[in-house]
Amino acid sequence: MASILVIDDNETVREGVAAVCLRLKHEVQEAESGDKGIALLEKRPVDLVISDLKMDGLDGIGVLKKVKERWPETAVILMTAYGTIETAVDAMKLGAFNFITKERFSPEHVRAQVQRALEWRAMLAENERLQETAQVLSRPTFLPAPSVELTSFHGMVGASGAMREVFARTEKIAKADTNVHVFGESGTGKELVAQAIHDLSRRAGGPLIKVNCGAIPETLLESELFGHEKGAFTGAVKRKLGRFELAHGGTIFLDEIGEVSPATQVKLLRVLQEKEFERVGGEQPVKVDVRVVSATNRDLKKEVESGRFREDLFYRLHIVPINLPPLRERTDDIVPLARFFVEKLRKRTGSEVTGIDPSAESHLRAYHYPGNVRELENIIEQAMVFSTPPLIKVEDLPTQVSGAKPQNNAFVLPGGDLGLNEFLEAAERQMILSAYESSGGVKTETARRLKIKTSALYYKLEKYGIGTVAGRDLSDENVPADEDIDP
Repeated sequence: MASILVIDDNETVREGVAAVCLRLKHEVQEAESGDKGIALLEKRPVDLVISDLKMDGLDGIGVLKKVKERWPETAVILMTAYGTIETAVDAMKLGAFNFITKERFSPEHVRAQVQRALEWRAMLAENERLQETAQVLSRPTFLPAPSVELTSFHGMVGASGAMREVFARTEKIAKADTNVHVFGESGTGKELVAQAIHDLSRRAGGPLIKVNCGAIPETLLESELFGHEKGAFTGAVKRKLGRFELAHGGTIFLDEIGEVSPATQVKLLRVLQEKEFERVGGEQPVKVDVRVVSATNRDLKKEVESGRFREDLFYRLHIVPINLPPLRERTDDIVPLARFFVEKLRKRTGSEVTGIDPSAESHLRAYHYPGNVRELENIIEQAMVFSTPPLIKVEDLPTQVSGAKPQNNAFVLPGGDLGLNEFLEAAERQMILSAYESSGGVKTETARRLKIKTSALYYKLEKYGIGTVAGRDLSDENVPADEDIDP
């Protein structure tokens, strides 16, 4: 969701443009004059300004100059009437992204211009982020020991051999035009891999459209992916272009593909096989040229075996796989990444921290990171806010990390005068408690470590009162209905 400001002294035009932007799920503000628009920007800058060219007081050129002077990263589109095209072209020389002639004013045209402007804005932001990463990597103050070399690759960084293999595989795959499936837990960087594949491919000049299939309600997902015609259903007052259509000539990234329903899986299969689809409520096929990069944190092979995911769709998506290992399986990356984040986050946090105490680094290495690299970055940012410079110390780390033991502790079986049943229950309780505490209270991670179903874990936590021991009340937790409880 982007932030957009629409400036026009014509209320009808202003509200019409705003309505188009709102239907694209963006946040929209309106202003009836250039001066009022600048006043709104003073309070809160936006990603895109759409302004009329001819207005009393501060006109569109004046708005453009002020925006580019004070908020150069903001994209500006000017709306012009017939006879002012030359002025609009001159405006583009001053930094305007594009212009819309009111003779061609239509929701589809406005929508396309807004999408292009925001993609341009996102590309600039990504380039700036990559430049910052390159600058960070060039500074000697935070680099890890000479024995560990931190490598940067299109927004991703890593020191381990596993990540270097991911970088090399991604670079090689990008040059082909086949579909790619990225496996990895949440927070491992699947979206960054998709971005790198697009940037290194022949489609780099086209759009990269990202869709989180798990975040869109099933009733809306088909319309989001394939668009709909006017009148296709209640509320469909205009034709809407779907994400596949918007990605024509580029790449579409389908994250959490394992969450897609069987009905939508059938329609995705047709797009992959035939390179065409029909909008919801439409009768004419729409041809598209799109490369598909998909991702999931589920085991799709098991989903296929269970009948929840189509086998033919799996093989269409799974032509070339990339597996992103979790952070706990590449511990060589933890400390170099932590040092990298210290330098990266210094400006954002306003901190004067320059490094990490060796003891704190030991605790960082011992932690299991259920949230992977994203969680590590959050941990470092939190520690920098609360630490006293120049170093992050153990007590500055979140409790789930500061409580992690750097050394491996052997599991101690209960002793005493116990019968076999009591002995086994005591051992089971101790094992569950140890896994629960080392997982930071994250039940899905606890179940994974114990190799049991999540629903079985809920039962055992309640049985042994472990939820209350950890300070949490499990009495109102819902056990997933689709799993059998194994007491």
